[in-house]
Amino acid sequence: MVKNRNRSDSIHSVKSTQDDSVTEEKVEEKKELEKRDSHSQTYKDSDKTWKDSRRLIFVFGALLGLVLALWFGSSGDKYSNDMFDNFYVFESVQNYVGDWKELLPQSVSNLIGDFQFDNTQADLTESFAVGKQLRRDLNLTDKHPLIIVPGVISTGIESWGLYKDEECDSEPHFRKRLWGSFYMLKAMVLDKTCWLRHVKLDPETGLDPPHYKLRAAQGFESADFFMAGYWLWNKVLQNLGAIGYDSNKMMTASYDWRLSYLDLEIRDRYFTKLKLQIELGLEHSGEKTVLVGHSMGSQVVFYFLKWVEASGKNYGNGGPGWVDKHIEAFIDVAGTLLGAPKCVPALISGEMKDTIQLNTLAMYGLEKFFSRKERLEMLQTWGGIPSMLPKGGDLIWGDLDYSVEDSSNDSNNTDTFGNFIRFANLNEDIIPEEDTTWNNLTMSSAIQYVYDTSPDWLQKRITDQYSFGYATTEKEMKQNELHHSHWSNPLEVPLPNAPNMKIYCLYGVNNPTERAYTYKKDTDSSYLNLTIAYDSPQPVFFTDGDGTVPLVTHSMCHKWKEGVTPYNPAGIEVKIVEMMHQPDRFDIRGGAKSAEHVDILGSAELNEYILKIAGGRGNLIEDRLHTNLTNWVNEMSFPM
Repeated sequence: MVKNRNRSDSIHSVKSTQDDSVTEEKVEEKKELEKRDSHSQTYKDSDKTWKDSRRLIFVFGALLGLVLALWFGSSGDKYSNDMFDNFYVFESVQNYVGDWKELLPQSVSNLIGDFQFDNTQADLTESFAVGKQLRRDLNLTDKHPLIIVPGVISTGIESWGLYKDEECDSEPHFRKRLWGSFYMLKAMVLDKTCWLRHVKLDPETGLDPPHYKLRAAQGFESADFFMAGYWLWNKVLQNLGAIGYDSNKMMTASYDWRLSYLDLEIRDRYFTKLKLQIELGLEHSGEKTVLVGHSMGSQVVFYFLKWVEASGKNYGNGGPGWVDKHIEAFIDVAGTLLGAPKCVPALISGEMKDTIQLNTLAMYGLEKFFSRKERLEMLQTWGGIPSMLPKGGDLIWGDLDYSVEDSSNDSNNTDTFGNFIRFANLNEDIIPEEDTTWNNLTMSSAIQYVYDTSPDWLQKRITDQYSFGYATTEKEMKQNELHHSHWSNPLEVPLPNAPNMKIYCLYGVNNPTERAYTYKKDTDSSYLNLTIAYDSPQPVFFTDGDGTVPLVTHSMCHKWKEGVTPYNPAGIEVKIVEMMHQPDRFDIRGGAKSAEHVDILGSAELNEYILKIAGGRGNLIEDRLHTNLTNWVNEMSFPM
């Protein structure tokens, strides 16, 4: 009994202990729940307070905005709020960020720097800004008559035909621009065949095809804009106007760039009109004329300087001394005096993406709606295009082993820039190693390939109109002056005997430019012998230039600058200014410091030079070189 009672007491004690433990756990759980409820209520109260504060801020902000709107709206003088104006003019924000700019990371600091400039200076990208500043600082006015000769494709071309047949009707296109407008794109898209029939030239004559007639647009509007919003000469014209120029003192000598140079005279009397305009300028103002040529326009100007003094049918017959009497200066802006390598792939495989400078929209139309074969056939009818084939052969452009440009090679070329066209052996079956047809080509052999693969009528036109070599004796140069086929090549004819004329070579540098190509035998449906091997590791090789014209093209300016030589018998003064390409990353056209081939026309620096020369202050311009081109020219083995 005693044992049973003890066991019972022991069990009761254990149960009591367990009950006490459970009770304590319940108490702890209750306290924890109360604590959580308390915290939850605190969070709710805090959230409620924050929501109330946000409502208060919103209401306060709305009221403040209303008061400010009423205050500014009721102000009669919109210029009285200086502080507000400072923030409204974005550039003035630099006054408030300058103090803490140095505390930011370098990348952010550089980004801010793009937005800042000296407020004390005018924004030279603004209309008329350069002209107004020069008029204020130098009292610059319109002194010399000035004639602008635009570059290739930059002149609008209009339809003047009324022919109609089942396939094509010219009447709806009458006086519409089939080149150089949005109407051009419309015609491309809606009736590609009809557009091509209009813009192609007659293969045999090199002139208008039967029933179709296109002519260059005239006046400043012809080269003011290529398309709406894409300016060409607009900036230059504005600044010239700011120092007093008008249509009585300057003109744009637009031309149908599709035609070969002598055909411009035969069909349109282009050079005769240019000659008469210059003579009229001297008679009217008593001052000699300044000629400004851009890109292909510089070649046209050089051709004119030889044509005007030559004697013969369809020549100028101005006689010796005409240039010295009538021409004050020749301004070569990004000229192609020794050609452009991009012209070669254009005439081999119809490449146009970066070959002919157009705005993006026009380029898209040509690339999207026309095959390479169609583009090539169109280009082959344009006799003006071969004028831009590179001149000087291996002397200027190098051979398979060496080019003077190799010293500037930035490791994107495997051997030499003189290896102008190399062939990609992408498939042993396509280009067998034993097939010597596909040997690499220098510039001279590439031009010979263009000639050999061209239709007979194009071969005839190239032979009659152009030459791409170089003279080896002074006697040969003088003999070349008698025939127009040499007048577009300054390596084969000398400058005119015009000791009082001046030459200014202004061009861009520091912009990667096409220089050599990798080709392959074409195996697709384009029916071309060769196409650029875009699937090769490096289809295009780049050198220094302005994005279109490589630096070495300007070698002629440096050769002329040497003084009295067979190339410059009168010792004409030559000034050379190389402009660094420093585009504004926030300006689609590069801004006031762009030196890109086309956008350079909007460069504040270039506009300043043109205005100074036209205003009779060209003496203020000093030579400035950024490259080794002068040394390269000294390395070239010129025969004279």
